[in-house]
Formats: sequence, C-alpha cells, structure tokens
Amino acid sequence: MGYVRVKGVIANPLKREVRVEVEFIADTGAIYTMISKTIAEKLGLEIMGKRKFRVASGDAVEYPVAEAYIIVEDRGVTSLVVIGPENTIPLLGVTTLELLGYQVDPVTGKLKPLELMIL
Repeated sequence: MGYVRVKGVIANPLKREVRVEVEFIADTGAIYTMISKTIAEKLGLEIMGKRKFRVASGDAVEYPVAEAYIIVEDRGVTSLVVIGPENTIPLLGVTTLELLGYQVDPVTGKLKPLELMIL
C-alpha cells in the first residue's frame, strides 16, 4: 500500500487564521501527531511541556508538546501534537485521526469515515 498522504491544515488553536497547509503522512503506527519545530514556531504554538516517547530505534526521546488545531477535508479538531526537529515530516497519528472521525482504508490507501462509538 505504501504511505497514505493526506492534505491538511495546522493552525494555532487560539488564532485559527494563523495556519500552514501541509501534507501529512497518515501513520497508523503512531499514536500522536508530530510536526516540525519550524511549523510550530510559524504558528506560535504554546509549548505545554515535554514528554518522553519511545521511538523506532527503541530509544526514549524527550520532545516538547503543544496543542494545535488540525483540519483534514471538512473536519477540524484541537489535538495534542509532538514537536520534532526541523526536518520532521508531518505525521497524522491515530489519536488525531480518530478525533477527526477518520480511519485509513488499507485497500484504497485513503481516509474513510470512522464509525464513532460511545460505550
């Protein structure tokens, strides 16, 4: 299937007119959405602190986190984002995907609506 690429917008949650258009990789193996330090600075995102994350190499790495407003297709949501180094490719994690009400269709390689549940 390869990568699922999704066009979207990242905005400052308090000033939504401050925004950047991006192409995300929808990463179903990532819990959190990740953006570059450059994008976070452009948007003026407020750092809420730092958290440790286990990365693919197995190492634990500390990254800053912030809230951002994320728009994909016709839906928008405020979500926690991890702020990576300047060369970070924007990743759309599963938590943000589910908050938006989408899932990745592995057959088509596109997003499809997620059946939301309250149990």
